[in-house]
Amino acid sequence: MAESTVALQTGVRGYEPVYQALDLINFNKVIKNYHRVLIKVNFITDKTWDTGATTDPLVVEAIIHKLQSHPIEILVVESDATMTNADKAFTVTGMKAMCESNNVEWINLRNIQERTTLPISQGETLKSITVPTLVVDSAIISAAKLKTHSSTGVTLGMKNMFGLLPDKFKFKYHARGISKVIVDINSVLKPTVTVIDGFIAMEGAGPTRGDPVKMNTILAGIDPVATDATGCRVMNIDPHTIRHIQRAAEKGLGNIDQINVVGESLNAVIRPFKQAR
Repeated sequence: MAESTVALQTGVRGYEPVYQALDLINFNKVIKNYHRVLIKVNFITDKTWDTGATTDPLVVEAIIHKLQSHPIEILVVESDATMTNADKAFTVTGMKAMCESNNVEWINLRNIQERTTLPISQGETLKSITVPTLVVDSAIISAAKLKTHSSTGVTLGMKNMFGLLPDKFKFKYHARGISKVIVDINSVLKPTVTVIDGFIAMEGAGPTRGDPVKMNTILAGIDPVATDATGCRVMNIDPHTIRHIQRAAEKGLGNIDQINVVGESLNAVIRPFKQAR
């Protein structure tokens, strides 16, 4: 597999670090042939972005600005979680106001009735997943958070794709082994672009009860495994110890080591994160 490029950009919270990271991965070229883009945010809770728990609306707005130069439909999406109503989170986090100011529609995927079943060949634990058809017909930008996670070690771009499943009660997937489920989902719904919001990250008892960490960092990449692996290294976590990232690399979904980090030096950004216990 050829070397993967991951952009690592630092700067005070604002549009420019996001623009710069996207430019470094030739974002415009990657999405130019799509007619619709879904920006998948992380609303595992309705806590605001400054807690490190949810995707920063400013990061999503910067992505929208880059997309608006193309004749493309833009949707911001999430689905209900077991303990979280996505519609409430959309409002409380400020994402609704941001979308309205940019004339972009928000969709709770749980409410979409037209669905498609995707078979998973040689899955880790699942034989298929059923998702809204528009998910299958669109480019997907995984707008994730830089944070630790009590069950999976980290929650970055690949874990964020779990929220594309429209089921509210997702315990059944956890019972199957959440790391295996993440690999299965990404094997049939690979994000077109991954953007990891690290303006304010989270360490410790993630994904919701950890401590915020001001990192002023944005990561972006086309290869979801490489982007997540780089996110791990920013947190001084060996990506080989994160089961879903290691297994995805073994299955050829992306690179875990053959990575060209462009923009900021990785060594200049690394900060050891407290792990979830």
